[in-house]
Amino acid sequence: MTISADRPGRSVLVQDGPWPFITKRVTWREGQIVSLWRSRHNRKGLPVQAGDNALALEMALRRCLWMPRELNWWIGVLFALGSVLFGLGSWLSLHPPLAQQWRLSPEAVSRVFLLGSFPFTTAAYLQLFQAANAPPVSGQQKRSRRHWHWFGWKPGDLGWLSCALQFPGTLLFNLNTYNALNTGLDWFDQDLLIWAPNILGSLLFMASGSFAFMETCHSPWAWQPRSLSWWVTTTNLLGCVGFLLSAVVSIVLPSSMGPAFPTVSLIFTLVGAMGFLIGSLLMLPESVVPS
Repeated sequence: MTISADRPGRSVLVQDGPWPFITKRVTWREGQIVSLWRSRHNRKGLPVQAGDNALALEMALRRCLWMPRELNWWIGVLFALGSVLFGLGSWLSLHPPLAQQWRLSPEAVSRVFLLGSFPFTTAAYLQLFQAANAPPVSGQQKRSRRHWHWFGWKPGDLGWLSCALQFPGTLLFNLNTYNALNTGLDWFDQDLLIWAPNILGSLLFMASGSFAFMETCHSPWAWQPRSLSWWVTTTNLLGCVGFLLSAVVSIVLPSSMGPAFPTVSLIFTLVGAMGFLIGSLLMLPESVVPS
């Protein structure tokens, strides 16, 4: 935390965040907050407090179900759709009789995972695009708005770093789920084409989720159950843990023809999908409810 002040009796700026990043700036004057800036709220355009013309809670919750003109709504819906498909693929894989009842072959179930990876990638890119075009911090020189920044470059912005790591992670999941459609691969090819993209993508997701969590907490860890943004990033982080554990136990050993612990891997994938689903759905009210 850093504190700076001008002349006595004037404003005091308090900055906070996990070193070396700044994720929160509060300006005080005569014992009152005159401005509040938070990294996640700034890049996503979230309401900060009740004074931001927020709707009544009941109206806000109804409104957040259909906001197709809001980028945050599309990000939440697409992440939720991808999570549902990953969860469905995991459930069908864990219950083959159900897949047979629905007349779905193992190859068709694998395609469910592939289909689920596309909404993830789309949502991750939209989130990166949003972070790249976030307004500057108050007091900094404003950037030209003559053109959009498709990816941006903000290595000093923890929120942008989170998005920049998640997007390539989703591309690796595209590769992982596509290669999983190939049958008859030996253990080496399975590890190279399926497991390697899976573990690398999961590591990127884990780093991304950790950064998003720290951005919201303004520290490596904090307990903030009254903050909706905290619940969003916490459940997403738990989803990242599930995906990472799933990838770890899905390695193919030389003595086998498939993942080392397939059932455990699918259970962790289901846990990861549910974590992301909850976090994605919470993104909808987060867009309209002050947090």
